Amino acid sequence: MADTTQVTRGPGRRIGWAFSAPALVAGLIVTIYPLIYLLASSVSRSTLGQPFQEIVGGANFSRAFGDTTFVDALVRTSAFAIGTAVFQVALGLMIALLMRQLTRGQNVIRTLILLPLLTPPVMAAVVWKLILAPNGGLFNAVLMQLGLTTEPISLLGSSFWAIIMVALADSWQWTPFVALILYAGLLALPQSVYEAAQVEGAGPWQTFRYITFPMVLPTITAVLLIKLIISFKVFDLIYILTAGGPADASMLSGFLIFRTAMREFDVGYAAAQTLIFVIVVTLVTIPVTMLRNRTRWS
Repeated sequence: MADTTQVTRGPGRRIGWAFSAPALVAGLIVTIYPLIYLLASSVSRSTLGQPFQEIVGGANFSRAFGDTTFVDALVRTSAFAIGTAVFQVALGLMIALLMRQLTRGQNVIRTLILLPLLTPPVMAAVVWKLILAPNGGLFNAVLMQLGLTTEPISLLGSSFWAIIMVALADSWQWTPFVALILYAGLLALPQSVYEAAQVEGAGPWQTFRYITFPMVLPTITAVLLIKLIISFKVFDLIYILTAGGPADASMLSGFLIFRTAMREFDVGYAAAQTLIFVIVVTLVTIPVTMLRNRTRWS
């Protein structure tokens, strides 16, 4: 009997490998080759036109750690990613809780909430640039109409406000995504627990603190991890809204690496910056990943 099972499994396994082999080969090509190319570029002097001119060892990495613009961009990107992710998860949770309390119009509200998420990032950046434009922008028009200012304010031209406006635009686009995921998580919670809490006389705050929040925490940590990674990858908003300015005040790592490779044509240095950036992203996301695993299995 055992021999028959082994005989029947043999052809099945071979057929399975035959069907999965193209996908495995394609996966290796699109992952291993770029990684090897990136590693080789990072230890060489390479440009777009002439890659791998000579091996320089760790010179590109030493240059990166000594580059204040790059180090500042790493710190700024980490702060931006953590700040926007936490803010959007908190705001998304509040929106999800409000949506859960609604008895009518849920489909309409879900559709309206989805509109920013359905907008392409480039178009979202263009819309916000038009809103914040000093001349003719909606923001300045409202301020001047209310008499709060007598002359236009250039928020994107301010070293302090530029990155905050980018974070606002990012939050406008991605908070609906967070809210809908958390809303789905809330709908999956068992109603019997809430009925028991009502019988025991638990108030709204007690219900949220001791029932809703602990039960939805695995979903919160999961969406926090996803949004944290997305925030590290912000490029479109910086490219359209500020181009890293003014004076690199809103420079994030993704745009800086793009500028190094595609405008300065220093591919070797850009590869080293990319590897360092990947390490920083990994270090920042590890605690969230550990928290997610702990809440998932608790």
